[in-house]
Amino acid sequence: MAKENENMISNREVKDSAFTTYFGKPENASQLYAALTNEKVAPEDITYVTLEGVLFVARKNDLAFTVKNRVLVISEHQSTVNENMPLRDLLYLGRTLEKLLDKRTLYKRKLVKIPTPEFFVFYNGDDPQPAEKILRLSDAYIEKMEHPMLELEVKVININLPSGHKILEKCRPMYEYSWFIQQIKDYLRAGLTRDSAITQAVKDCIEEGILMEFMKNYGSEVANMLYTQWNYDEAVSVEREEAFEDGREAGKAIGIAIGIAEGKAQGIAEGKAQGIAEGKAQGIAEGKAQGIAEGKAQGIAEGKTQGIVEGKTQGIAEGMLAGERQVIYNFLEHLGEIPEDIRRLIEDEQDRDKLKKWYMTAPGVRSFEEFREGMNAANK
Repeated sequence: MAKENENMISNREVKDSAFTTYFGKPENASQLYAALTNEKVAPEDITYVTLEGVLFVARKNDLAFTVKNRVLVISEHQSTVNENMPLRDLLYLGRTLEKLLDKRTLYKRKLVKIPTPEFFVFYNGDDPQPAEKILRLSDAYIEKMEHPMLELEVKVININLPSGHKILEKCRPMYEYSWFIQQIKDYLRAGLTRDSAITQAVKDCIEEGILMEFMKNYGSEVANMLYTQWNYDEAVSVEREEAFEDGREAGKAIGIAIGIAEGKAQGIAEGKAQGIAEGKAQGIAEGKAQGIAEGKAQGIAEGKTQGIVEGKTQGIAEGMLAGERQVIYNFLEHLGEIPEDIRRLIEDEQDRDKLKKWYMTAPGVRSFEEFREGMNAANK
């Protein structure tokens, strides 16, 4: 029992998020690392070294552990990608090594061996992101060099189900966690309140056999974990500064659009022509091409708003369908080349509920015929 307490992150000690509580169990963390590296790892190989009360590292979604005392994994779960993660992880690494090493060893002449650090961000926000990308510390350097003397890379992995990242296929705990979060998002888009969406998603997990042990042990705490947000003054201050800059740029773009619309309404021939031309050029530069193009026919301000809303709604719907189809293909590819009739049925299907049932069926089938039977059963 003492060893188990040493290797697991206690919910009494850290204000955890659902993610860190779930992967704060060695059996889940070992499967996660095995999926990241293709290395066989057992739960007893995991030792947690998450820090408390140091800069940002006490945040609810930080997680750090060593693997066989050879590799140090520093990871974070985010709904918004923070471009400063390499810098934050650099500070985090230093503090973690201070915890792992005896300070006296630094003054020995013999080389001191340390665990090899690896840095990850697991992203599940709503903004479009690639399945995987790399953030580098050198991107923040004022003076750019071809080969900087200090570099730190953070791998950002998109764990949203529609991303189709391989880790969702290789790591069952990560797939189940992402399925749970996707249910909440779907219910929120359907109009449910946050409380109702989380409650219904928990019920869905229990009915579908998803996160069973986690829900059994933490079911009453999951909602509170998901409501938790940052409360660090410095973090809030930084976000407010970024929001101010974003708001200033947005205000500038809106002002241009309003000026063009007023010039058009006043019927000033030259102002109308010049305003539309300048507004179109500036709008394209600021990512407002949709509003200006439609605004030329219907009034720039009104058309711009409607175009963005309609385009975003249609894009999200089409993107979700495409992503869910890709998840099904990822799970079926290990059976061989996907038959044309199955691929055609998947591509033609527009009902997301049916696609969800199919990608819940796909991971466990052993043949395409078995998957066809599962599709027919789901259609009844």
